[in-house]
Amino acid sequence: MEELTLVPSSGGAFEITVGEEKIYSKLDTGVFPEINRIISIIESL
Repeated sequence: MEELTLVPSSGGAFEITVGEEKIYSKLDTGVFPEINRIISIIESL
């Protein structure tokens, strides 16, 4: 990974995208992810 950008939002949204692909959405799952889950998702790409 060369770059990470945090983009503020509202309404309880927490979404992770890589390029144009959404890889995690708190709005879809209803839960905030553990850091290990985020790392696992990114490493699997």
